[in-house]
Amino acid sequence: MESYVEHANISVTDVDEAIRFFTTAMPDFRIRHDTGPVDNRWIHLGTDTTYISINQMPDHAEGRFQRGSPGYNHVGFVVADADALRSRMLAAGYQEGFVPEPHPHRKRVYFIDNNGMEYEFIQYYSDDFAKRNDYDL
Repeated sequence: MESYVEHANISVTDVDEAIRFFTTAMPDFRIRHDTGPVDNRWIHLGTDTTYISINQMPDHAEGRFQRGSPGYNHVGFVVADADALRSRMLAAGYQEGFVPEPHPHRKRVYFIDNNGMEYEFIQYYSDDFAKRNDYDL
């Protein structure tokens, strides 16, 4: 069996906003579990094979995205159409993040959610893993 990332576990200031962000980016994601409106709300949002565990941060907790700082940097998701995702995210008012150099075998777009965290979305143009994973270009 090949190993893979099953889930990411994040803490946010607004669970409902996180749901809106991720379902805008990836409309096939659905809520797999939701503890409901409680102080320590958490949900699982994704598909049958992958998901994001989203936890409500306490009101007093602070933390914003800062590229290059220790700790969380970003989580990457493979998507079918990076240009369509970019259009949906911009139309929904999300801020574009890091802009990478073009690559002939993949397209990457980054967006920052309203909790201040950045996410990468990758569209691969090739099924050849050597091309997908070429970092020398």
